[in-house]
Amino acid sequence: MPAWIDHAIWWHVYPLGFTGAPAAALAPGELVQHRFAHLTAWLDYAVELGCNGLVLGPVFASASHGYDTVDHLRIDSRLGDDDDFDAFLAAARERGVRVVLDGVFNHVGRDHPRVVQALAEGPDSAAGRWVRWRTGIDGVPELDVFEGHGALVALNHDNPDVADHVADVMTRWLGRGADGWRLDAVYAVPAAFWQRVLPRVRAAHPEAWVLGEMIHGDYAGYVAESGIDSVTQYELWKALWSSIVDLNLFELAWALQRHDAFAAQFLPYTFVGNHDVTRLASTVTDARHVTHALAVLFFVAGTPSVYAGDEQGFRGVKEERAGGDDAIRPAFPAAPGDLAPDGWPLYREHQRLIGFRRRYPWLAHARLEVVHVENERLVLGARSPDGERLVLALNLGDEPFTPAIPSAELLLRSGEELSPSTVPGDLVVGPHSWAIWR
Repeated sequence: MPAWIDHAIWWHVYPLGFTGAPAAALAPGELVQHRFAHLTAWLDYAVELGCNGLVLGPVFASASHGYDTVDHLRIDSRLGDDDDFDAFLAAARERGVRVVLDGVFNHVGRDHPRVVQALAEGPDSAAGRWVRWRTGIDGVPELDVFEGHGALVALNHDNPDVADHVADVMTRWLGRGADGWRLDAVYAVPAAFWQRVLPRVRAAHPEAWVLGEMIHGDYAGYVAESGIDSVTQYELWKALWSSIVDLNLFELAWALQRHDAFAAQFLPYTFVGNHDVTRLASTVTDARHVTHALAVLFFVAGTPSVYAGDEQGFRGVKEERAGGDDAIRPAFPAAPGDLAPDGWPLYREHQRLIGFRRRYPWLAHARLEVVHVENERLVLGARSPDGERLVLALNLGDEPFTPAIPSAELLLRSGEELSPSTVPGDLVVGPHSWAIWR
């Protein structure tokens, strides 16, 4: 795992939605639409937020939403071309921003040339061996698809040609200047597949970071068997919002104990929102408690990520229907100055918490302890390898709360800029508030 990842804080962007790209691929002959400049215009905003990394959703040629790839070696013409992509990477590099690309290697779109060829030539052809097949009606072979999505054709990960192709794709774009990969739906790909791919990638780019999307499964086991660096920590994501909504911080305490065990084995990718889930501000409907989730995100071990718009309190509900992701993948204005004014206080609260994380970089690998837990109150301790200790207390209740900890220096309190006159040893956590001490 590269050393730089310990200091990475991510801003996660879904480019097709962010830039207002058309929902479907451009027709043959249509002119390229140069939208990467729209992303470039927001780089300074991300840096001012405190982020130094960008996790990009799909940017390769696809039929619709980006996860139905038709060409891994070509930039989606709805976003731009190679020159646009190179210019964007150069702008990110000038600002010290790392860029991670989204690789969809579990499946491809039905319009992918290999799929078209496989359908024409059959399962036993060279192209046919690139994809998975299943027995259809009357025993006739038909394409196997990903989780019932007819437009997403599952790749055959037992085929060495597929492994070669994926290794070539990953190496090519890293060579163009990307810093790592997010592997979409990695939980559906056999871990052994990456043992055939990643050694070649790492031989050419030893500083690359590889993240896998794991919604469910054995996180630590998959990391160890596959050789990837990290996985998405969905267990923690789920516990963060549901424990706050249900006023059941015992759930969060349990999830954090599991998280601590994961963090002892690899560096988890932590988040409170992404392009596949209902927005935090729509889930945690009591606005007083939204930043409690953020306080935990930037306190616990891992490499934390902010989904673009969450820092402004964007709302959006994911629905299980065609177009059901549109509300959580909106177009952004041309520049940050065009944002509505009511989101900036939450942006500044993100800045304070990210600034805190920057001052204590050892939190990336901190060991965590649950000091105290009630339904509406939780006290956590984080300890560095050198023995430095920080304490976070959450209070979801209507009454003030004084945690039973030794006198300590107050570092942060929700919604409050501390001044030099702040009373040392102040341990009171107000109603619906949180605080951090050293």
